[in-house]
This record gives sequence, structure tokens and C-alpha cells, in this order.
Amino acid sequence: MTSHRPAAVIIMAAGQGTRMKSATPKVLHEIGGRSLVEHAVVTARALAPDYLVVVVGTGRELVEAHLAEIDPDVRTAVQEQQLGTGDAVRVGLTAAPGISGAVVVTSGDVPLLQAETLHELVAEHDKSGNAVTVLTARVPDPTGYGRIIPGEGGSVAGIVEHKDASPEQRQIDEINAGIYVFDAETLRDGLSRITTDNAQGELYLTDVLAIAKGDGKRVGAYVTEDAMQTEGVNDRVQLATLRAELNRRTLDTHMRAGVTVVDPDTTWVDQTVQLEQDVTLLPNTQLHGATTVASGATIGPDTTLTDVQVGEGATIIRCHGSGSVIGANASVGPFAYLRPGTALGANAKIGTFVETKNTSIADGAKVPHLTYAGDATIGEGANIGAGTIFANYDGVNKWPTTIGRHSFVGSNTVIVAPRTVADGAYIAAGTALTEDVEPGEIAVARGKQRNIAGWVARKRAGTKTAKAAAEATKDGAQSDTGEKAQREAGS
Repeated sequence: MTSHRPAAVIIMAAGQGTRMKSATPKVLHEIGGRSLVEHAVVTARALAPDYLVVVVGTGRELVEAHLAEIDPDVRTAVQEQQLGTGDAVRVGLTAAPGISGAVVVTSGDVPLLQAETLHELVAEHDKSGNAVTVLTARVPDPTGYGRIIPGEGGSVAGIVEHKDASPEQRQIDEINAGIYVFDAETLRDGLSRITTDNAQGELYLTDVLAIAKGDGKRVGAYVTEDAMQTEGVNDRVQLATLRAELNRRTLDTHMRAGVTVVDPDTTWVDQTVQLEQDVTLLPNTQLHGATTVASGATIGPDTTLTDVQVGEGATIIRCHGSGSVIGANASVGPFAYLRPGTALGANAKIGTFVETKNTSIADGAKVPHLTYAGDATIGEGANIGAGTIFANYDGVNKWPTTIGRHSFVGSNTVIVAPRTVADGAYIAAGTALTEDVEPGEIAVARGKQRNIAGWVARKRAGTKTAKAAAEATKDGAQSDTGEKAQREAGS
């Protein structure tokens, strides 16, 4: 995609975004696992420009910090006052001084725009020898958009904004997508000559096209058949609309590559997620961040995974997980909670109502149900009984626990970390473990049971429990008398 490499790409991202009604800058709102401006940066970076410039304004400290995280090589330019698109691009050029060649101008709020479309736009610009090339689309309702005024030989005579358009011009259905390729010299010259003589009192970038046309230079257009790529976000309704459309397209791509999505209407997959062939996604599944799912795995229903690596053939049902690794043919859930640092080995199991954090569970090991395992290393083939608690926090520090290979932890055990249970050891049910266990040992740490006769009759007299106990005692006494009589008769 870099055969038509531009000298610079300028992304306009300085707008106030007042219609979002949000303390968060508009371009930092997310869809499909990326912020709006990150979508723009990823798309622009695919063109391999010499300079990639983002023009920032409102909330610029937050935007600049975000850009430093996602693409440290991005340059920023500050538009102190929002004086229009022409002023924004003029500011952007200060971060790419002395350039020559093609300059692509796009926006930070058009998340569906594809790199392929930008590449084709630049290719058309180069092929036609245009001074300016504008990306356009035909839409059924062009209200609010700038209209493309056609010229001779397929050229563009001009662009008129909706508020400045005549009734006849408002009937035109070819609209300006707000995405352009300029010859750098034409752009610099035009920006130096535009004025605020328009309905908005702003410096319109589109006036550069009229200036170029007046100077006898060719202004052309590239019409995209996919008008949704040109849609921008101005409020939360549009944000939701484009989020749904992006997700639909993402799922469509995965399904065509061999992924089964049982219910696309309730399945959400970020663009950053990687799915291999023959993965199955069941209803109400959400996959976010850097999640990867290997072939043959089944995810869902009712599962949310963020930054989770899932191995071949694994099964995850009704779970929430983040920052975890799940091995091949492992099973998780239902109703498990995998916190960051969880690593589940091949053919291993995390079962119902189990919470794990910073815990490694080796191949074939099982934590089947009702357990909290934090800061633990559980060896190959070990089994953790129901109701086990790894008591890893003493109120000040977190402490580790190691469970050896093929060891067995009985139900309702509390392991008071730091503890080491060696290979091939047992812990009896109900134990509060406060000492290490050596190979082949069984640890028992619980009070000796004693039964106090008559306690219910004395302490709970008059209750239903006391009545039941008395009846059972009477029935038992009668049974004993009957058995004695039978023995005597037989003798």
C-alpha cells in the first residue's frame, strides 16, 4: 500500500465536540477497541507518510498523552482557537515544514475509513495529476454536508457548504467526505489566501479548492462506493451507530475467514482481537483488547474476555477474564472470574464460582469449584477441593503458595500463605494449613469433634428442632425395644 506514499498526513482532531456532552475529548471516545483518533492514526500510518501530524485543541493534554502511548512517532500541532478547517490544516503544516509532494488531510472522528480507501485516493491523485483530490460519496440524504459542484471532464468545479448552498445545489447527492489529497505547494498557497467570508465566519479548507481551480489547476474527486467510511461522529447517537456498524463489519470478516458466530447481534469483537479458523463464539460474547483465540476453541455464551490468550480446543463458558492465558483443551466456567496473571495449562480446569489472580495452574490440574486462588502455583495434576481459600493477604503484604504435582487439597481448606505443599501430598478437608507439607504426607489441622448429648433439649427447648429431636429419640427407643423382643423370641 505504500507505492503512492504521501509526504504527510494531517489528522484534524482539535474540535470541541460539544454535542458529545462529555468531559472526555470527542476523539478519545472508543469503538471497536480503539479511540476515534487511534482509528485515524492506524489508517494513516498504513500509508507510511514521512510525517504523521495530529492537530489537537480541546483537551489536548489528554489527547497528546494518548497519542504518545499508541504511536510515539506522531507529531502534534496545537490549534489554540477553533477557527475552521483551513486554520487547522495551516497549524498542522507547521509540524511538517518544507515538505513537497502529496499531503493527505483527514479527520480524527471518521473511524470506519479504511487504509485501502486512502491509498486509492492518493493513487487517483497521482494518476490524474491533480493539484487537489477530494474523497466523495453519494448519499440518500445529503443534508448538512458540503456538496460537490461538478466541473468539466469529471473534475470538481467547487465545494459549497450546506449553509451556503442554493436550493438547486442542495439537491446534489454527491457530498464532500472532508478527506483530501493536496499538492503541498498548492495547499500552502491556498491557505495563505483564504478568508472568513462565509456563513460561519471560519477559514474553510474547501476554499483552497476554489483558489486552485481559479489558478487553472485541476481539482478532481475519488468517489467511494462505501459511504459509511466517510461518516463522522458528532454525538453519542452517531457513536453508537458507527460502533454497531464497525462490529458488524468485523464479525463479517471473521465469519468469512472461518469463525462461527452464532448470534452476531449479541457478539462484540474488537478490531484488535485475533481469531483463528474454526473458533466458535456463542451468544453474548465480548472479546476485547489483545485477546487471541486459537483454532477449535469455543467461547461463551455470556463471556467477556480482555487481553486473554486462549489455546486450541479450549472451552470457556459464562466467564469474565482479563490478562490471562488459557491452555489447549482447558475448560473454564461457568461463572469463573480470571483476574490478571492467571495461567491455565493444557487440559486443566477452572470451574464454577472460582476466582483466580496471579495464579499458575499447570497441565491437567483442576480447581473445579468454589475457590479463591491468589498468588498461587498449582502443580501438574493437582486437585483443589471445593471451598478452598488461598489466604494470600495478611493486611499488609501478598504471599505466595505452591501446591506440588499430583497433590490433593481437601474441601473447605484454608491455606495461610506463604506455604509450600510438596509433590504427592494430601491436605485433609477442613484444614487450616499454617505449616508446609512434605512429599507423601497428609496434613490435618482441625479441632477434634465431640458430640454433647441433650444439648438441644436444654438450650433450645420448645423449638421445632427440639421437638424433632425428641420424636427421633422416641422412635429410636421404640425401634430398639422391638428389635430386642424379636431377638428374645428367636432365642
